[in-house]
Amino acid sequence: MESNDRNDRTTGDHGTGDRRAGHHRTHDDLTHDHHTGGDPEALAAFVRRVRGPVFLPGDDGFDAERSGFQLAYRHRPAVIVGAEGPDDVAAAVDFAAERGLPVAVQATGHGLSVATDGGLLISTRRMAGVRVDPVAGTARVGAGAVWGQVVEAAARYGLAPLNGSAPGVGVVGYTLGGGVGVLARTFGFAADQVRAVELVTADARRRRVTADNDPELFGALLGGGHGFGVVTEMEFGLLPVARLYGGRLVFGGDLVEDALAAYVRWTETVPDELTSSVALIAYPDIPQLPAALRGRHLAQIRIAYTGSVAEGERLVAPLRAVGPRVSDELREMPYAESHTIHQDPSDPHAYVGDNALLSGVDAAALRRVAALTGPAAPVMCVVQLNHLGGALTAAGGAGRRDAVGHRDARFALRLLSPLDAADPAADQETARALHAEALAAVAPWTVGRSVNFLFGGGGSGEPTDAAAVARGVHEADTHRRLAALRAAHDPAGLFRFHPSALPGPRAGEPVAAAGPAGR
Repeated sequence: MESNDRNDRTTGDHGTGDRRAGHHRTHDDLTHDHHTGGDPEALAAFVRRVRGPVFLPGDDGFDAERSGFQLAYRHRPAVIVGAEGPDDVAAAVDFAAERGLPVAVQATGHGLSVATDGGLLISTRRMAGVRVDPVAGTARVGAGAVWGQVVEAAARYGLAPLNGSAPGVGVVGYTLGGGVGVLARTFGFAADQVRAVELVTADARRRRVTADNDPELFGALLGGGHGFGVVTEMEFGLLPVARLYGGRLVFGGDLVEDALAAYVRWTETVPDELTSSVALIAYPDIPQLPAALRGRHLAQIRIAYTGSVAEGERLVAPLRAVGPRVSDELREMPYAESHTIHQDPSDPHAYVGDNALLSGVDAAALRRVAALTGPAAPVMCVVQLNHLGGALTAAGGAGRRDAVGHRDARFALRLLSPLDAADPAADQETARALHAEALAAVAPWTVGRSVNFLFGGGGSGEPTDAAAVARGVHEADTHRRLAALRAAHDPAGLFRFHPSALPGPRAGEPVAAAGPAGR
């Protein structure tokens, strides 16, 4: 069994471990702290109970601990627990529940959409263990593990997870949202491979949930998993994929619109073994960018194909026929290099984003989106159109009832605008207005939203209409089912900091569209 022991303390052993990893509050520090429940003695007892560090506002390390990949918004908790294992998580949930403090969770902070204002933040970044069982073809990962760790550990055995495009994204949050990855059309959602979820529920109980021992909760966690508890570990299946044919075709200038149109037509012809997307990026003319990108408007078609190189070359021939490429990076590669296909940014930055899941696309509508978000746009906007379908349309197993929303969508249209980290509010409303106008162009085909690609918010209810966002993530019946389960497992609403954890529509109430109609 392969083990990645980096920060692997997911066993919950609470011995006399070294507490110097972060700033630990002492009894004297806590005698004047009243903003975490008004009982400094109880807070001091809590600090002694957990192995990981505890931070309060003003502590050294507090800002670093609450910060994540998303720099536009940060949690503003009254107390942070740097959990080193599931027992720390259980103690933190117990402490919060007794004092009526809402609980938020953060591993990497890529998908922060609703930030805390007060309450307790559980930071799971230290729970980053990864263990691969090559015989069973499974991986067990801690709550703070990122996809790059899993890909590296699995590749040693010719195996691959259903990871996303960015190696620094957290495994658990991505998978709880469903997870549309590099091989999505071939093997489905990341959630479809999950075998077991270990979590701490609102009653501070540690539970291991499977399709056999609690099919309702297990299914709810897969695609609707935010708001049921704090996941501490996850076990999922790996696939026998050691290599693929993939990379990017990049077109510029007058060919951007032609490449987009050709791509959409081409998706109607490809097999399920091919997963792809196209991104439209109008790079600003600024010295911080490489000269090859500065001031250019590019269309990047990303390819991941599990078949042979020869067949891959045949399949992409219609795309190459569009015209001369700025670059042509298609090649056979080890799966461990799959992150080079998208080349997502690895450094934390500020951004806001939205998306729509589409039943189809219209050429005129896409031209409108491209024009709105191109070089003349008031703020930079990265547009990505993901081809869905294939294995994504099938449920994750025989008789398994999960909560992945809108499996029948054919495309996902994603919009993301970088913001100034020093003053993210400066262009935030302009970016949101641009996204709304672009999504309005595809409103007739919009069936919902993907919870994995909701970026931005900064506070409960701040982004668009939070209730409409929640309704757009799942079909109405699924959302009502999830709301009933959340009410049963978390009647006090302890885990409320996520748009999909908001109440669902009432019986007979129509589901708001995910586009501007829901704003």
